[in-house]
Amino acid sequence: MIPIDGLPVLTAAEMRAAERAAMVGDVTEATLMDRAGAAIARAVARLAAGREILVLCGPGNNGGDGYIAAAMLRRQGLPVRVAASEAPRSDGARRAAALWDGAVEPLVQAKPAPILLDALFGTGLSRPLDHSVQQALCRLASAAWLRIAVDLPSGVATDDGKLLGEMPRFDVTLALGAVKPSHVLQPAASLMGQVRLLDIGVSTESQAHILARPGLPEPNATSHKYSRGMVAVVAGSMSGASELAALAALRAGAGYVLHLASTGPSGPASPHAVVRRGYAADALSEERIGAIVIGPGLGRDSDASERLNAALASGRPLVVDGDALRLVQIEALAEHDGSKILTPHGGEFTHLFGKTADGKLSATRRAARQSGAVVVHKGADTVIAAPDGRAILCPEASPWLSTAGTGDVLAGAIGAMLAAGLEPFRAAEAGVWLHAQAARACGKAFIADDLADALSAVRG
Repeated sequence: MIPIDGLPVLTAAEMRAAERAAMVGDVTEATLMDRAGAAIARAVARLAAGREILVLCGPGNNGGDGYIAAAMLRRQGLPVRVAASEAPRSDGARRAAALWDGAVEPLVQAKPAPILLDALFGTGLSRPLDHSVQQALCRLASAAWLRIAVDLPSGVATDDGKLLGEMPRFDVTLALGAVKPSHVLQPAASLMGQVRLLDIGVSTESQAHILARPGLPEPNATSHKYSRGMVAVVAGSMSGASELAALAALRAGAGYVLHLASTGPSGPASPHAVVRRGYAADALSEERIGAIVIGPGLGRDSDASERLNAALASGRPLVVDGDALRLVQIEALAEHDGSKILTPHGGEFTHLFGKTADGKLSATRRAARQSGAVVVHKGADTVIAAPDGRAILCPEASPWLSTAGTGDVLAGAIGAMLAAGLEPFRAAEAGVWLHAQAARACGKAFIADDLADALSAVRG
């Protein structure tokens, strides 16, 4: 079983193509099914610890994987039963079912077991389960001590995280060959439990990956405050939000942070390392600025619009967040020659790009192409996408991030990474990773100020 951090993410269509590409020479569909069944059996044997196992098999190849796993577990001397929703339909499933020499119970009549292995339906499901199948699955899962899903829990769409009906919560999901989008996209991801990848000998390549620890910019003996990155944070009507972004940029590693407030400094402020000046549009033309962060606490009045226009006209790399996302036009973003990163939450995303029936991965990729910007589509399942199709899917972050100001902290952290010289996609990746790690380090009931302070600690 392989940790999933940094691994490629394949859609249902991409997974089918990868499997077809693997079927060369002596490798057939049966070979891949045998490999999957064997890998499942090894994983389940370790998890079951001698307890009785009930394997639920569907009519397709996911069910075939279940039959093979059940046969192998029985050969190891473990107590195993099989229940099926219907007879095998595919050639592969029929071959696999013939390898099981025990009884096959009707799913709706099956009695529970301590270990439940769901191999009813996996990748490619597009419609809800039959009501009787759904009821039986929920009943058996609720009575089990440990619930394990093969590839994906039955009742989950593969590519967009949607639930196709009522579903039980699983403890472990054994991803076959590659991670799929719904392993990390909500709401499905919340029902997966721990996702573990099983190698079945299929080569997987994708432009989408799971977030992993990125390469972070580090100073060296020749570094100075400007080479480490100068970030300008444009303030507006709510200066507390922009102060949080400025603090986060410093804590994430920026060498110089300039906070351009509405009225300039009004007295001692903490931290003193932030350089505070009154706002002036010509301040944004400073050539040493590596990134401008605009949006946190900006407001939506005429002054805010003027500041946004000045930031766009500067040509400097931009992080566009908060109120600026309500004011900016897609056409203006396309005309901006510099690098740009947009950080919308769900409501801001819909305002800027419109409603869509697509899943979050597809919608974010399309938004990146449309805007010419890297888009950080925030949420419990943050998705980062670049105009060239690259994407990063982020596992569920701390639910304690649902407090005011944490988005401002993220904007500042991304701004520091961009100013340090990382290309926009990598800057967004690094900022999101730092933000998630800082939240974990803070524990529970933290506030955004704590989160910003924690950024420096998690760089170690």
